[in-house]
Amino acid sequence: MRLVLASNNGKKLLELQTLFAPLGLEMVNQGALGIAEADEPHPTFVENALAKARHAALHARCAAIADDSGLCVDALDGAPGVLSARYATLFGQGKSDAANNRMLLQKMQGVSERRARFVSALVAVRSADDPEPLVAMGRWHGEIGHAPVGDGGFGYDPLMFISALGRTVAELSADVKNAHSHRAIASQQMLAAMREEWRLG
Repeated sequence: MRLVLASNNGKKLLELQTLFAPLGLEMVNQGALGIAEADEPHPTFVENALAKARHAALHARCAAIADDSGLCVDALDGAPGVLSARYATLFGQGKSDAANNRMLLQKMQGVSERRARFVSALVAVRSADDPEPLVAMGRWHGEIGHAPVGDGGFGYDPLMFISALGRTVAELSADVKNAHSHRAIASQQMLAAMREEWRLG
């Protein structure tokens, strides 16, 4: 079975291909099929993931899965939230991981409450008009560091310190990240749902 990932993020594709390997699916990103990215106008991760999954399924004419994920910081009332990937652009900066990290550190200057969580909403549909989308949520709790540490991962990984592991996410190996991350948690829920509802694996 082919499953289209509603993303052009190659690193996200690799993570999800690994996580969904037990189902024996062929997962390809929408960019490889010439599908443009969908609009993400909604205020929640779940709504945006559903919009992206339906868009990809419509244009690929097959099942699709979307991940909408980001960083929610308690001291910033949940920001950057669904705007995580373009957080810096809200303040006139360029769109890049480095710019987003710099802006987050700037907003956190002098703030002692540094609790945060990575959030992942996974939504899968069998077709664009599937009335019964599968939905899974994962959360990974940590704290925002005072400076970037580590060279791995992407996004806010260098700033997210996971106290249970004693490292930032950017310091973790891919195997460790895939065992603990918000996306891993959501993926395990989604795997179970696909086995039960879609009779896969």
